[in-house]
Amino acid sequence: MSQKMRIEHDLLGDREVPDEAYYGVHTLRAKENFQISGTTISSYPELVVALASVKQAAAEANTELGLLPAELRDVIVAACKEIRGGALHEQFVVDVIQGGAGTSTNMNANEVVCNRALEIMGHRRGDYQYLHPNEHVNMAQSTNDVYPTAIRIATCFAIEELLAAMDYLREAFDAKAKEFAHLLKIGRTQLQDAVPMTLGQEFSTYAVMLEEDIARLTEASALIREVNLGATAIGTGITAHPEYAGRALAALRGITGLDLSTAPNLIEATQDCGAFVQLSGVLKRIAVKLSKTCNDLRLLSSGPRSGFGEINLPPMQAGSSIMPGKVNPVIPEVVNQVAFEVFGNDLTVTFAAEAGQLQLNAFEPIIASALFRSFKHLTNGCMTLADLCVKGITANPDRLRESIERSISLVTALNPIIGYKEATEVAAEAFANGTNVREVVLRRKLMTEAELEDALRHEVLTQPRAYEKARKSD
Repeated sequence: MSQKMRIEHDLLGDREVPDEAYYGVHTLRAKENFQISGTTISSYPELVVALASVKQAAAEANTELGLLPAELRDVIVAACKEIRGGALHEQFVVDVIQGGAGTSTNMNANEVVCNRALEIMGHRRGDYQYLHPNEHVNMAQSTNDVYPTAIRIATCFAIEELLAAMDYLREAFDAKAKEFAHLLKIGRTQLQDAVPMTLGQEFSTYAVMLEEDIARLTEASALIREVNLGATAIGTGITAHPEYAGRALAALRGITGLDLSTAPNLIEATQDCGAFVQLSGVLKRIAVKLSKTCNDLRLLSSGPRSGFGEINLPPMQAGSSIMPGKVNPVIPEVVNQVAFEVFGNDLTVTFAAEAGQLQLNAFEPIIASALFRSFKHLTNGCMTLADLCVKGITANPDRLRESIERSISLVTALNPIIGYKEATEVAAEAFANGTNVREVVLRRKLMTEAELEDALRHEVLTQPRAYEKARKSD
């Protein structure tokens, strides 16, 4: 049975559109033209919601200004509210990577909103004589202000989700820091034994790094909340009422609940992608530190018998098709790979932002695609790392204690007491004879056993302490 079709017309002529589709001829052509990534804009629901929010705000503003009849506003708003609630997202079928500076995305939104509104009015999809995608749904708008505004709104939503995921991971690390606060271990610099610390101190750094990046991401979100709605084609506001930008912004703030503002210079804002570059840089920073943290987790859990083996990651799956009993650190590994992708996405954003020419950047679709991938994967990565790895980490106290006792670098704690020269000789003797620092210090009678025990107490080894002058000069 053949599919029922309707005829729609555009600049290039007539085309048959599936009668069941809420999109129209412009979307159909874009769907055919841009078979690039296989990922449609419906894959990013925050972007679809943002587009519907802009269309609703525009309709409300234009009716306030006496430009759009109230009965048309009502059906446009009703359709937009449905889309914001999750309806018809599957009708946003254009590939996220597209030519035309986002025009296809804007037309897709116009057509879906229009055809759903026509249904609400009691008309058939495609009966544009009653309500038109461009004349009414896109009134006082251009892709060049709708699309970047929608990207920024969607980005704000994505920032909120990522911040929540990062804080969730931070809490997981913080809980482990408290759990491991009493466990002494040897710290390392350049992969060599350094001075003692607690395992809790080591894990607290991961929580602090996330806390710092939460602050940086929050700061970066301020520029993203500045939109160019009302700029229309190049920032001059042509085809828009002088009061449109202000009224549309007020409506948009109410719809989204976001503290949005209008850019002070709409011509500049329409061509400049600097805020996206800055935000992408912050996402890269987050990814860098997440990846470093995962490197540490893999190293500290390595072995488990022939490596560091100081912590145990929860076993998640068999690690080898040939080596029975092998378990790999698959969760940190997948987060490492997310980080690598974010690094590449940042470079994509950089090139795309630089490639803008004169009054418009035609490459915002790839900027949006790169940013949304980074947000989505970082958010999922943080949640996965917290739930499937960090929360289940356990310590190996015996291994930690053994590393402390065997480490020659323990002598560093005695520097202020016996002096650098004596400490160096103790270290050299312990290394040459395969013994430990305690034995050499006592054999040389550099300290009494009571003095040595006091100097190597847990709380002394892991925090600053006021010492008396060293017994011997360097």
